Amino acid sequence: MALYPKDMEELILKLSSLPTIGRKSARRLAFKIVEMDQDEVFDLAKTLVNVKENIKPCRVCGNITDGEICDICSDDSRDKTTIIVVEDSSNIISLEKAREYRGLYHVIGGLLSPRNEIGPENLNIDSLIERVKTGEIKEVILSLSSTTDGEFTSGLISEILKPYGVKVTKIAQGIPIGVSLDYFDEMSIYRAIEDRREI
Repeated sequence: MALYPKDMEELILKLSSLPTIGRKSARRLAFKIVEMDQDEVFDLAKTLVNVKENIKPCRVCGNITDGEICDICSDDSRDKTTIIVVEDSSNIISLEKAREYRGLYHVIGGLLSPRNEIGPENLNIDSLIERVKTGEIKEVILSLSSTTDGEFTSGLISEILKPYGVKVTKIAQGIPIGVSLDYFDEMSIYRAIEDRREI
């Protein structure tokens, strides 16, 4: 005997396929959707369709936008000489919340991963090179995951950009304020020491 009707099971499966949503969370969401009135469900469905139809990558940096160019690229008050390279648009939101950086961004759309057959041709790297070739960019800051794939991607981008005379740096990685050293692996502690600076 099936635990859920066929349509309910399918909804749970679709929801649980989304990042960070496990089966338990998907089940709760599915039950919430069932409890919603029909107008609310149609509004939700319409919003999903609108997002899919209207949100696209910025033709300059790859960030999400509903126009041709995102708000950051079209903002004349931003520093046009620096670019932070990130994996995806959600990383931009995290960096913008800090309110420290006022330059530009470039979304590469993932990380190199030979074991998953993701090579440079699968990422938004060529357009980064084109931006650097203009000569306006003085520094490219790499802000990628500190995983094996992230390190590999950072290394490759750094090598690719070397001939263009642009400064390539990497954000410091290590120990956040207010967290005990007991919770960090050796690599994080090593990086925190290596990236130390004079105070």
